[in-house]
Amino acid sequence: MKILVGYNETAAGKAALTLAREHARYFNARVFILTSMEGGASETVEEIERVEKHLQEAEKFMEEKDVECESHQLVRGLAPGEDIVQFAREKDIDLIFVGIKKRSRTQKLILGSTAQYIILNSPCPVTTVK
Repeated sequence: MKILVGYNETAAGKAALTLAREHARYFNARVFILTSMEGGASETVEEIERVEKHLQEAEKFMEEKDVECESHQLVRGLAPGEDIVQFAREKDIDLIFVGIKKRSRTQKLILGSTAQYIILNSPCPVTTVK
């Protein structure tokens, strides 16, 4: 079994990582920890290094419980939801975990929702975590 975690260092992201680790232990699954950055001039070297550090910490978190994992920082010019869905298709992922945060209806209309995009377009089941 292969599990994908759409990860950022938010509380919801950490909750998704924790739940994915427990599922991976139970099902003896491999975990892919993924952070998607759109790329371009808006992202600084410091931000890229910060994300890499958080991914390394997430890998250590998995390894503490002997969960096989690998992390990926994607910069493919896609929105995070598109990146996660595309990666899930490429790697034949069985289950996706993503953290969600509460947004107003107006924010969802203007900004959209990464989790909503993943849920509607994913090739596999998606578990959301608050």
